[in-house]
Parts: sequence; C-alpha cells; structure tokens
Amino acid sequence: MTRKSDNRRVTQDDVARHAGVTRSLVSYVLNDAGRSVAPETRERILRAIEELGYRPNKFAQGLMRGHGDSGAGRQIGLVLNSSDVLLRPYYSEIVAGIYAAAHENGYHIRFIRFFNELNNPILFNELIHEEEICGLIALALDQSVLTEADERVFANVRERISNIVCVEWQCEGLPSVTFDRQEAAVAATNHLLGKGYSPVAYVGERDNRIAGFTQAMIANGLRDLGTLRIEMANDMRSGYEAIMRIASSGELPRAIFAGSDEVAIGMLRYLNARRIQVPERVAIVSIDNIEMAEFTNPPLSTVNVQKAAMGRQAVNLVIRRHRDPGSAADTVSLVLPSALVERESC
Repeated sequence: MTRKSDNRRVTQDDVARHAGVTRSLVSYVLNDAGRSVAPETRERILRAIEELGYRPNKFAQGLMRGHGDSGAGRQIGLVLNSSDVLLRPYYSEIVAGIYAAAHENGYHIRFIRFFNELNNPILFNELIHEEEICGLIALALDQSVLTEADERVFANVRERISNIVCVEWQCEGLPSVTFDRQEAAVAATNHLLGKGYSPVAYVGERDNRIAGFTQAMIANGLRDLGTLRIEMANDMRSGYEAIMRIASSGELPRAIFAGSDEVAIGMLRYLNARRIQVPERVAIVSIDNIEMAEFTNPPLSTVNVQKAAMGRQAVNLVIRRHRDPGSAADTVSLVLPSALVERESC
C-alpha cells in the first residue's frame, strides 16, 4: 500500500488530486451524501483513500462544531468475527462482560463492527484511528483473519491503533484473554473415561480441543485413536447433523465429548427425538457452560468457561494500556482457568 511518507496529514484535497477528481466528489463519497457518483469514479476515490491512508480529523471537526472534547477519550471499539457471533450465547456472554466492565469504569463502547466491514475504506478511515477510540477489542478474529488479504486489513488496523486486546484469539505481539481449550478438552474426556465409558468419540471443531481429547485418550492407555471424530461441528444445527451421520453409519459410541454446549444441545435434540436415552445409552459432556446447558434434557455436564470474565479482563487491559502506555500490560496474555460442572448427561 502506497502512503505519503511525510508527517503532514493527508487531506481531502490530496485524495482528490490522487484520484484525479474534484474535492467535492471526494466529499460526496466520504459523506455518502446521496449524490450519484459513477461507479468507476467512486472506486478511484476509494482506492486513493486506501493508498494515501486518509482519515478524517475528528478532533478538528469537533472544534468546528464547538465540541472541544471530541477526541477518543474513553471510547473503546469492538470488532467481532461476524454477525453470527451475536446469535451465539457463548459470545453474547463475553460481549455482556465487555459492556459491563466498560460502564463500571466510565468508558464507552464506541462501536461494534464485523471484521469484513473493515474492507470498506470509508468506514475503516472513519472508525479505525486514535482520534476516535483509545483502544480496540478484537473478538474471535482467528475465524476471520484467514487469507493474505485479511492479514493486510488487520495489519492496517495495527498501524492505526496501538492499543489492541484480543479475546478468544492469540495474535503475536498483542495481549490476549483466552481459556485453555486443550486443558478443558482433557478434563471433559477424562471425566468420561473415569466413569468407564468406551468407546468415546469427539464431535467438534478442528482446534486444540482435538489435541486435548487425544492427550487424555493416550494418558488413559487408549492408544488406538481410530475413534470417531466429526470435525467442524460448531453450533446446534451442525451438532444435530453430526450425530445423525454417526447414527446412520452404524453403532453409536458409548460416550461423546462435544466441543461446545451448542454442539451437545443439537445432539441431544436428535437423541431425544428418537428416544435414545442419555446417559444410559449415550453419555455426553461438553465445554462452555452457557446458561442453556443447565436446562437441557438431561442437564449437560460441561466444562465452565469464564465468558463474562474474559470480556471484563479485556476491558481492564485496554484501560491499563490507555492510562499507562508501555506498561507490562502491553505483552500480557491471560489464560483464565476452567472447571468441570457435573450434571446428568454423563
């Protein structure tokens, strides 16, 4: 990406010259003023905005309007993996913890945006700079930063914002708040094996939960790892479809470690509809301990993850870094402990 090399702020006039258009056309595009701009002209302006790294001077705009306090102040930005996150109870609890901690500390969530929206250079330049926010929380972006183009977008975010904290994701050089998925998987699998269930299958995503499942199996002397795995089941529907495939392929396993409560709930729906008793015929344990887990039929045994606490800790790190740039919080990675909650599904 080509950017101006001097320290002078890039202006709308610079963008207009670079794009070969009038300043008024740049203003129309930036402000979405409703005037029709030819698609090729609009694209040229957007490309110039990106290449020059233009961003609006929010502080100056505030002074012009008579608002001297229009700087980033106590504003925090939140970027989520996708809109699906807001539908998932696990992530909703994390977001609730973020909001609660921000409010309690006198900070505000300036915006919630989805990662793919940052491909829009107008939106990017409007929100992603330190005149708009004092810090940014990136939630579960491991599911979004997948291609070289994605990596370039996030690299541009890091150029603009020095105070970034990752949640449910570890990115080199940035502080993070997570839980140990492998450790949680070991605890869940050990719980099933300790009760004598065999064979045990895994249904979930391809991540450290599989490593934890494998670790527990080997530690318990079960070196034949040909047990059934259904990867990429990550919600209720895919959990339902996974157990349906398992059932149609032959004998059900005696026990299943589900990678998340949502996956387990989908499996329970299938098993209950076919009067397959849990845990008498198939025992199930999962991870997350969302509120719904206590009210399934039967109630789920699950590994509790401190979801709201992850959100709170992320806000605390953002605030510490904002108040004391260069502190030890710059490199800290918090891994919150998890613990098994035994109920009636195994």
